[in-house]
Amino acid sequence: MHDHHHHHHAHGSQDNMAVAFFLNLGFAIIEFIGGLLTNSTAIMADAVHDLGDAMSIGFGWLMGNVSGRPANSNFTYGFRRLSLLSAMINGLVLIAGTSWVLYQSIPRLWDPQMPHTAGMLGLAILGIAVNGYAAWRMQGGKTLNEKVLNWHLLEDMLGWVAVLVVSLVMMVVELPILDPLLAICFSLFILFNVLRHTASSLGLFLQRSPDVKMQQEVEQALLSLPQITGFHHLHFWSLDGEKHVLTVHLVSAQMLSATQYQALKQAVNDQLKPFELAHTTIEIEHPEETCRDQEPTPHDHHGHCEHSH
Repeated sequence: MHDHHHHHHAHGSQDNMAVAFFLNLGFAIIEFIGGLLTNSTAIMADAVHDLGDAMSIGFGWLMGNVSGRPANSNFTYGFRRLSLLSAMINGLVLIAGTSWVLYQSIPRLWDPQMPHTAGMLGLAILGIAVNGYAAWRMQGGKTLNEKVLNWHLLEDMLGWVAVLVVSLVMMVVELPILDPLLAICFSLFILFNVLRHTASSLGLFLQRSPDVKMQQEVEQALLSLPQITGFHHLHFWSLDGEKHVLTVHLVSAQMLSATQYQALKQAVNDQLKPFELAHTTIEIEHPEETCRDQEPTPHDHHGHCEHSH
């Protein structure tokens, strides 16, 4: 971890990601060795999971550093969508890892082998400490990426609590089947959450509206202006789940003088301010004006958009 001190100029969350990355990577290596030595599929399940997390965090850390770069003439919106891409790749890595663990642990249900319980207990205590600290460092992250990573770390910690309990039970009662059962439950739980997060990232990637309720509030805020009779071509999407983009054509109630036009623009700004949008493009059209863009979107209110061929 000695080489994360020169990231201090970066965002605090980047430092936290660096710490979490090195902790997880080092620990995943210890676990793989530990899983082999203790003959425990539950620990192997955690090792895969931690390795997946280390990759995710490393990728997220890298993407976080890149996604903060300013826009250029090729990437006019900047690089923030890279963190969405990494959230999706992370999801795929974990889906592959957990599938492998299921493949390993299911046959063991018919042929359970007693793991080395004292070794399991030791690794579990270490696991709770490492993941607990990393999750605490990552808490309060705003981006989808940080949220996904925080989830992983919390899941890992809970997983280790389960390993701890199971190893204590097996010290008292010889129930080797608990080991593969734990690995399977754990993998299914991870899979369920990862699929949900990956679907969410994919939706944002495909420019789905990031927040339907917020979109309706934006529409109402615009329509509440007396100078506006309707709107069309409203597009609302997100760069990374956190920074949202809005483009819209507004139709004014009457022909506007330069002063009225200026006043209307100010009124629109005031209405949109509470939403803290990252990018907005707003076109104001006069009542009889023909819209330059072709088809109105399904959401159009009093769509004055005519087909301008």
